[in-house]
Amino acid sequence: MVAVVAPSRPHRVATLVTEGMAPFELSSVVEVFGLPRPEVDGPWYTLDVCSDRPGDPLRMTGGFSVSAEHGLDVLAGADTVVVPAVVDPRSGPGDDVVRALRAAHARGARVVSICSGAFALAAAGLLDGREATTHWQYAGLLAERFPAVSVRPDVLYVDHGDVLTSAGSAAGLDLCLHLVRTDHGPAVANMVARRLVVPPHRAGGQAQFIEAPVVPAEERDDVGGALAWALDHLAEPISVDVLAHRAHMAPRTFARHFARRTGTSPIRWLITQRVQASLPLLEAGEPVSRAAALVGFDSPVTFRHHFTRTMGTSPAAYRKAFHG
Repeated sequence: MVAVVAPSRPHRVATLVTEGMAPFELSSVVEVFGLPRPEVDGPWYTLDVCSDRPGDPLRMTGGFSVSAEHGLDVLAGADTVVVPAVVDPRSGPGDDVVRALRAAHARGARVVSICSGAFALAAAGLLDGREATTHWQYAGLLAERFPAVSVRPDVLYVDHGDVLTSAGSAAGLDLCLHLVRTDHGPAVANMVARRLVVPPHRAGGQAQFIEAPVVPAEERDDVGGALAWALDHLAEPISVDVLAHRAHMAPRTFARHFARRTGTSPIRWLITQRVQASLPLLEAGEPVSRAAALVGFDSPVTFRHHFTRTMGTSPAAYRKAFHG
Protein backbone atom coordinates (compact mmCIF):
# COMPACT_ATOMS: atom_id res chain seq x y z
CA MET A 1 0.00 0.00 0.00
CA VAL A 2 1.29 3.45 -0.90
CA ALA A 3 1.70 5.70 2.13
CA VAL A 4 -0.36 8.88 2.08
CA VAL A 5 1.76 11.90 2.91
CA ALA A 6 -0.10 14.64 4.77
CA PRO A 7 0.01 17.92 2.83
CA SER A 8 1.96 20.82 4.31
CA ARG A 9 -0.61 23.43 3.21
CA PRO A 10 -4.29 23.43 2.27
CA HIS A 11 -4.95 21.99 -1.17
CA ARG A 12 -6.62 24.66 -3.29
CA VAL A 13 -9.74 23.47 -5.11
CA ALA A 14 -11.55 25.74 -7.56
CA THR A 15 -14.89 24.95 -9.16
CA LEU A 16 -16.68 26.60 -12.06
CA VAL A 17 -20.23 27.94 -11.93
CA THR A 18 -22.08 29.07 -15.07
CA GLU A 19 -25.47 30.52 -15.94
CA GLY A 20 -28.23 27.87 -16.10
CA MET A 21 -26.30 25.17 -14.24
CA ALA A 22 -28.14 22.54 -12.18
CA PRO A 23 -27.03 22.82 -8.53
CA PHE A 24 -26.57 19.17 -7.55
CA GLU A 25 -23.07 18.60 -8.95
CA LEU A 26 -21.86 22.00 -7.68
CA SER A 27 -23.28 21.21 -4.24
CA SER A 28 -21.40 17.89 -4.16
CA VAL A 29 -18.12 19.71 -4.72
CA VAL A 30 -18.95 22.25 -2.00
CA GLU A 31 -20.02 19.53 0.44
CA VAL A 32 -16.79 17.53 0.07
CA PHE A 33 -14.19 20.29 -0.34
CA GLY A 34 -15.85 23.44 1.05
CA LEU A 35 -16.72 22.37 4.60
CA PRO A 36 -14.11 22.51 7.38
CA ARG A 37 -13.02 19.15 8.78
CA PRO A 38 -11.47 19.89 12.20
CA GLU A 39 -11.34 16.18 12.94
CA VAL A 40 -8.76 15.68 10.15
CA ASP A 41 -5.13 16.04 11.18
CA GLY A 42 -3.23 18.55 9.06
CA PRO A 43 -4.41 21.00 6.40
CA TRP A 44 -7.68 20.33 4.60
CA TYR A 45 -8.93 21.80 1.31
CA THR A 46 -9.83 25.36 0.51
CA LEU A 47 -12.56 25.93 -2.08
CA ASP A 48 -13.03 28.88 -4.43
CA VAL A 49 -16.14 29.19 -6.59
CA CYS A 50 -15.22 30.85 -9.89
CA SER A 51 -16.98 32.25 -12.93
CA ASP A 52 -16.24 34.16 -16.10
CA ARG A 53 -18.61 36.79 -14.61
CA PRO A 54 -17.42 37.18 -10.99
CA GLY A 55 -19.83 39.13 -8.82
CA ASP A 56 -22.77 38.80 -11.22
CA PRO A 57 -25.84 36.80 -10.14
CA LEU A 58 -25.99 33.58 -12.17
CA ARG A 59 -29.39 31.96 -12.52
CA MET A 60 -29.45 28.28 -11.51
CA THR A 61 -31.92 25.60 -12.50
CA GLY A 62 -34.61 25.64 -9.82
CA GLY A 63 -35.26 29.36 -9.65
CA PHE A 64 -32.43 30.85 -7.61
CA SER A 65 -29.16 32.64 -8.31
CA VAL A 66 -25.52 32.20 -7.28
CA SER A 67 -22.82 34.85 -7.32
CA ALA A 68 -19.23 33.61 -7.71
CA GLU A 69 -16.63 35.62 -5.83
CA HIS A 70 -13.67 34.72 -8.04
CA GLY A 71 -12.81 34.92 -11.72
CA LEU A 72 -11.09 32.51 -14.09
CA ASP A 73 -7.62 33.64 -12.98
CA VAL A 74 -8.24 31.95 -9.62
CA LEU A 75 -9.55 28.86 -11.45
CA ALA A 76 -6.38 28.66 -13.52
CA GLY A 77 -4.21 28.97 -10.39
CA ALA A 78 -5.79 26.17 -8.32
CA ASP A 79 -4.28 22.79 -7.41
CA THR A 80 -7.45 20.98 -8.46
CA VAL A 81 -10.04 22.36 -10.89
CA VAL A 82 -13.55 20.86 -10.95
CA VAL A 83 -16.00 21.51 -13.79
CA PRO A 84 -19.38 20.33 -12.43
CA ALA A 85 -21.31 20.57 -15.71
CA VAL A 86 -21.67 22.22 -19.09
CA VAL A 87 -25.12 23.68 -19.58
CA ASP A 88 -25.25 22.96 -23.33
CA PRO A 89 -23.04 20.00 -24.35
CA ARG A 90 -23.62 20.79 -28.02
CA SER A 91 -22.00 24.22 -27.81
CA GLY A 92 -19.67 23.63 -24.87
CA PRO A 93 -17.90 26.25 -22.75
CA GLY A 94 -16.72 29.69 -23.81
CA ASP A 95 -13.23 30.37 -25.08
CA ASP A 96 -12.19 32.02 -21.79
CA VAL A 97 -13.08 28.87 -19.85
CA VAL A 98 -11.17 26.69 -22.32
CA ARG A 99 -8.07 28.88 -21.95
CA ALA A 100 -8.32 28.76 -18.14
CA LEU A 101 -8.55 24.96 -18.16
CA ARG A 102 -5.55 24.66 -20.44
CA ALA A 103 -3.57 27.08 -18.28
CA ALA A 104 -4.43 25.18 -15.11
CA HIS A 105 -3.41 21.85 -16.62
CA ALA A 106 -0.19 23.30 -18.04
CA ARG A 107 0.70 24.51 -14.52
CA GLY A 108 0.28 20.96 -13.21
CA ALA A 109 -3.21 21.24 -11.76
CA ARG A 110 -5.46 18.20 -11.49
CA VAL A 111 -8.48 18.83 -13.74
CA VAL A 112 -11.76 17.06 -12.95
CA SER A 113 -15.18 16.91 -14.60
CA ILE A 114 -18.57 15.74 -13.38
CA CYS A 115 -21.34 14.66 -15.75
CA SER A 116 -21.43 16.95 -18.84
CA GLY A 117 -18.36 18.82 -17.57
CA ALA A 118 -16.40 16.33 -19.68
CA PHE A 119 -17.35 18.41 -22.72
CA ALA A 120 -15.36 21.33 -21.30
CA LEU A 121 -12.28 19.16 -20.73
CA ALA A 122 -12.64 17.72 -24.23
CA ALA A 123 -12.97 21.20 -25.75
CA ALA A 124 -9.71 22.14 -24.02
CA GLY A 125 -8.00 19.12 -25.59
CA LEU A 126 -7.31 17.51 -22.22
CA LEU A 127 -9.05 14.25 -23.14
CA ASP A 128 -7.44 13.69 -26.55
CA GLY A 129 -6.09 10.15 -26.79
CA ARG A 130 -7.52 9.24 -23.38
CA GLU A 131 -10.41 7.24 -22.01
CA ALA A 132 -13.13 9.37 -20.42
CA THR A 133 -16.69 9.07 -19.21
CA THR A 134 -19.77 11.22 -18.82
CA HIS A 135 -23.45 10.65 -18.12
CA TRP A 136 -24.60 7.71 -20.27
CA GLN A 137 -27.18 10.01 -21.90
CA TYR A 138 -24.37 12.22 -23.29
CA ALA A 139 -21.84 9.51 -24.16
CA GLY A 140 -22.79 9.26 -27.84
CA LEU A 141 -22.66 13.03 -28.29
CA LEU A 142 -19.26 13.26 -26.59
CA ALA A 143 -17.86 10.58 -28.91
CA GLU A 144 -19.40 12.28 -31.93
CA ARG A 145 -18.12 15.77 -31.12
CA PHE A 146 -14.66 14.66 -29.97
CA PRO A 147 -13.56 11.57 -31.91
CA ALA A 148 -10.06 11.73 -30.37
CA VAL A 149 -11.63 10.81 -26.99
CA SER A 150 -12.24 7.14 -26.12
CA VAL A 151 -15.61 7.39 -24.40
CA ARG A 152 -16.54 4.79 -21.78
CA PRO A 153 -20.27 5.10 -21.08
CA ASP A 154 -20.41 2.16 -18.67
CA VAL A 155 -18.24 3.29 -15.72
CA LEU A 156 -18.60 5.67 -12.77
CA TYR A 157 -15.32 7.53 -13.26
CA VAL A 158 -11.97 7.40 -15.02
CA ASP A 159 -8.75 8.49 -13.30
CA HIS A 160 -5.64 9.43 -15.29
CA GLY A 161 -4.02 11.17 -12.34
CA ASP A 162 -3.89 14.64 -13.89
CA VAL A 163 -7.29 14.45 -15.59
CA LEU A 164 -10.36 12.72 -14.16
CA THR A 165 -13.91 12.39 -15.50
CA SER A 166 -17.07 11.04 -13.89
CA ALA A 167 -20.54 9.98 -14.93
CA GLY A 168 -23.73 11.82 -14.03
CA SER A 169 -24.73 13.48 -10.77
CA ALA A 170 -24.18 10.99 -7.92
CA ALA A 171 -21.09 9.54 -9.62
CA GLY A 172 -19.51 12.97 -9.15
CA LEU A 173 -19.79 12.42 -5.40
CA ASP A 174 -18.01 9.08 -5.84
CA LEU A 175 -15.22 10.83 -7.72
CA CYS A 176 -14.89 13.57 -5.07
CA LEU A 177 -14.53 10.90 -2.38
CA HIS A 178 -11.98 9.14 -4.60
CA LEU A 179 -9.95 12.36 -4.65
CA VAL A 180 -10.10 12.55 -0.86
CA ARG A 181 -8.99 8.92 -0.68
CA THR A 182 -6.09 9.66 -3.01
CA ASP A 183 -5.01 12.76 -1.05
CA HIS A 184 -5.70 11.69 2.54
CA GLY A 185 -6.11 7.91 2.57
CA PRO A 186 -9.08 5.56 2.99
CA ALA A 187 -9.72 6.27 6.68
CA VAL A 188 -10.34 9.98 6.06
CA ALA A 189 -12.39 9.25 2.91
CA ASN A 190 -14.56 6.79 4.84
CA MET A 191 -15.08 9.36 7.58
CA VAL A 192 -16.26 11.94 5.04
CA ALA A 193 -18.54 9.32 3.43
CA ARG A 194 -20.12 8.59 6.82
CA ARG A 195 -20.76 12.29 7.29
CA LEU A 196 -22.46 12.34 3.89
CA VAL A 197 -24.32 9.06 4.60
CA VAL A 198 -23.18 7.50 1.31
CA PRO A 199 -21.33 4.26 0.48
CA PRO A 200 -17.65 4.71 1.39
CA HIS A 201 -16.27 3.43 -1.89
CA ARG A 202 -17.71 2.65 -5.29
CA ALA A 203 -14.89 1.70 -7.64
CA GLY A 204 -14.51 3.74 -10.81
CA GLY A 205 -14.98 0.69 -13.01
CA GLN A 206 -18.39 -0.06 -11.55
CA ALA A 207 -21.18 0.27 -14.07
CA GLN A 208 -23.49 3.23 -14.23
CA PHE A 209 -26.92 2.16 -13.03
CA ILE A 210 -29.09 1.97 -16.16
CA GLU A 211 -32.28 0.03 -15.69
CA ALA A 212 -33.71 -1.82 -18.69
CA PRO A 213 -37.06 -0.29 -19.65
CA VAL A 214 -40.33 -1.97 -18.73
CA VAL A 215 -43.43 -1.51 -20.85
CA PRO A 216 -46.10 0.61 -19.06
CA ALA A 217 -49.31 -1.28 -18.32
CA GLU A 218 -51.40 0.84 -20.67
CA GLU A 219 -49.06 0.02 -23.59
CA ARG A 220 -48.69 -3.73 -23.04
CA ASP A 221 -49.42 -6.15 -25.87
CA ASP A 222 -48.69 -9.88 -25.71
CA VAL A 223 -44.93 -9.28 -25.59
CA GLY A 224 -45.27 -6.62 -22.88
CA GLY A 225 -47.49 -8.94 -20.88
CA ALA A 226 -44.85 -11.67 -21.04
CA LEU A 227 -42.21 -9.20 -19.79
CA ALA A 228 -44.43 -8.13 -16.90
CA TRP A 229 -45.08 -11.78 -15.98
CA ALA A 230 -41.34 -12.53 -16.06
CA LEU A 231 -40.59 -9.68 -13.65
CA ASP A 232 -43.04 -11.17 -11.16
CA HIS A 233 -41.53 -14.67 -11.48
CA LEU A 234 -37.77 -14.07 -11.72
CA ALA A 235 -36.98 -16.77 -9.14
CA GLU A 236 -38.58 -19.43 -11.34
CA PRO A 237 -36.93 -21.18 -14.31
CA ILE A 238 -37.78 -19.07 -17.36
CA SER A 239 -36.90 -19.94 -20.96
CA VAL A 240 -37.69 -18.41 -24.33
CA ASP A 241 -40.29 -21.14 -24.80
CA VAL A 242 -41.99 -20.19 -21.53
CA LEU A 243 -42.07 -16.49 -22.46
CA ALA A 244 -43.32 -17.29 -25.97
CA HIS A 245 -46.11 -19.39 -24.49
CA ARG A 246 -47.13 -16.48 -22.23
CA ALA A 247 -47.21 -14.22 -25.31
CA HIS A 248 -49.20 -16.80 -27.36
CA MET A 249 -46.50 -16.94 -30.03
CA ALA A 250 -44.10 -19.45 -31.51
CA PRO A 251 -40.60 -19.06 -29.96
CA ARG A 252 -38.98 -17.70 -33.15
CA THR A 253 -41.82 -15.24 -33.72
CA PHE A 254 -41.64 -14.13 -30.10
CA ALA A 255 -37.86 -13.61 -30.28
CA ARG A 256 -38.27 -11.46 -33.39
CA HIS A 257 -40.99 -9.29 -31.84
CA PHE A 258 -39.04 -9.11 -28.58
CA ALA A 259 -35.89 -7.85 -30.30
CA ARG A 260 -37.90 -5.23 -32.18
CA ARG A 261 -39.47 -4.06 -28.89
CA THR A 262 -36.41 -4.08 -26.60
CA GLY A 263 -33.35 -4.08 -28.86
CA THR A 264 -31.98 -7.22 -27.22
CA SER A 265 -32.64 -10.95 -26.89
CA PRO A 266 -35.06 -12.45 -24.34
CA ILE A 267 -32.27 -14.22 -22.44
CA ARG A 268 -30.04 -11.13 -22.29
CA TRP A 269 -33.01 -9.05 -21.09
CA LEU A 270 -33.84 -11.67 -18.45
CA ILE A 271 -30.24 -11.73 -17.17
CA THR A 272 -30.22 -7.94 -16.90
CA GLN A 273 -33.50 -7.93 -14.98
CA ARG A 274 -32.23 -10.60 -12.58
CA VAL A 275 -29.03 -8.64 -11.94
CA GLN A 276 -31.06 -5.47 -11.34
CA ALA A 277 -33.36 -7.34 -8.95
CA SER A 278 -30.34 -8.56 -6.98
CA LEU A 279 -29.08 -5.02 -6.21
CA PRO A 280 -31.49 -4.17 -3.37
CA LEU A 281 -30.93 -7.65 -1.91
CA LEU A 282 -27.15 -7.15 -1.80
CA GLU A 283 -27.60 -3.60 -0.48
CA ALA A 284 -29.75 -5.04 2.33
CA GLY A 285 -26.96 -7.48 3.25
CA GLU A 286 -28.20 -10.74 1.73
CA PRO A 287 -25.38 -13.25 1.15
CA VAL A 288 -24.35 -13.57 -2.48
CA SER A 289 -25.53 -17.19 -2.73
CA ARG A 290 -28.98 -16.39 -1.35
CA ALA A 291 -29.35 -13.29 -3.56
CA ALA A 292 -28.49 -15.46 -6.57
CA ALA A 293 -31.21 -17.97 -5.71
CA LEU A 294 -33.85 -15.33 -4.96
CA VAL A 295 -33.54 -13.77 -8.42
CA GLY A 296 -33.41 -17.03 -10.34
CA PHE A 297 -29.76 -17.78 -11.11
CA ASP A 298 -29.09 -21.52 -11.00
CA SER A 299 -25.80 -21.15 -9.11
CA PRO A 300 -23.68 -18.48 -7.37
CA VAL A 301 -20.99 -19.03 -10.02
CA THR A 302 -23.40 -18.15 -12.82
CA PHE A 303 -24.65 -15.17 -10.83
CA ARG A 304 -21.11 -13.84 -10.27
CA HIS A 305 -20.30 -14.19 -13.96
CA HIS A 306 -23.35 -12.30 -15.19
CA PHE A 307 -23.27 -9.71 -12.39
CA THR A 308 -19.64 -8.83 -13.09
CA ARG A 309 -20.26 -8.67 -16.82
CA THR A 310 -23.28 -6.39 -16.35
CA MET A 311 -22.14 -4.18 -13.47
CA GLY A 312 -18.37 -4.11 -13.92
CA THR A 313 -17.81 -5.26 -10.31
CA SER A 314 -18.42 -8.48 -8.40
CA PRO A 315 -21.55 -9.04 -6.27
CA ALA A 316 -19.33 -9.41 -3.19
CA ALA A 317 -17.64 -6.06 -3.86
CA TYR A 318 -21.01 -4.41 -4.49
CA ARG A 319 -22.38 -5.80 -1.23
CA LYS A 320 -19.25 -4.73 0.66
CA ALA A 321 -19.70 -1.13 -0.52
CA PHE A 322 -22.86 -1.02 1.58
CA HIS A 323 -21.78 -3.31 4.42
CA GLY A 324 -17.98 -2.97 4.56
